[in-house]
Amino acid sequence: MLLTPLEQFQIISLLPCRLLCLDFSITNLFLIAIISFLGFNFLITLVSSETKTFYIIPNSWQVLVETIYEVISQLLFDNINARGENYFPFISVLFTFILFSNLIGLIPYSFTVTSHLVITFSLSISLFIGVNIIGFNIHSSKMISIFLPSNTSFGLALLLVPIEFVSYIFKPISLGVRLFANLMAGHTLLKVIVGFAWSMLLLDELLFCMHVIPLIVLIVLMGLELAVAVIQAYVFTILTCIYLNDSVNLH
Repeated sequence: MLLTPLEQFQIISLLPCRLLCLDFSITNLFLIAIISFLGFNFLITLVSSETKTFYIIPNSWQVLVETIYEVISQLLFDNINARGENYFPFISVLFTFILFSNLIGLIPYSFTVTSHLVITFSLSISLFIGVNIIGFNIHSSKMISIFLPSNTSFGLALLLVPIEFVSYIFKPISLGVRLFANLMAGHTLLKVIVGFAWSMLLLDELLFCMHVIPLIVLIVLMGLELAVAVIQAYVFTILTCIYLNDSVNLH
């Protein structure tokens, strides 16, 4: 049993390795991140035939992969139109990595990579920098017009530009914090319910039987957490597509 609900988020060094002042240790966070990256590659290999092509009549695993690709393709087309096809490989990898990380975190005694702000914020700030680079490469100096809505008077522009700039800067912060907060809060609540059920299990007489109630609540919460894991991956991806659309097509 864990001592506190937040102990499950502790980063543990599995294989210590230090070189001079640098730490290259293999941690549980690094291990689960690698598993998340390799998981989708394994899934692709699993659904492929011996000739490394997909089956004409898809099996259940291939249907899952095709569904994920259809969702991502539809997201890109709805938000960026036909120009979004260029970013399909990147968005698909981003979605599957977050999805696999969220789902792996639901396995008992596993580790949730996306429950750490350093991971989610690194993803969001990297996306933010990349989106701005794409925008400046396409529109150069016209990219600045994103802070100024069209047909705005000079007096109103003095008020709107600072507001638009501040809201634009906070986009990567809100993107990273949203994913981190939802995953961390959900897993913490699950641990609290587990601890409560375990405490009631140690009681005597009739109170011993009452531990079934928090266990039923735990089953319901696990279903909700599964939905949250999928929804948060979808929300992170669709917001990334919206930010890409602002840079590619402006607004």
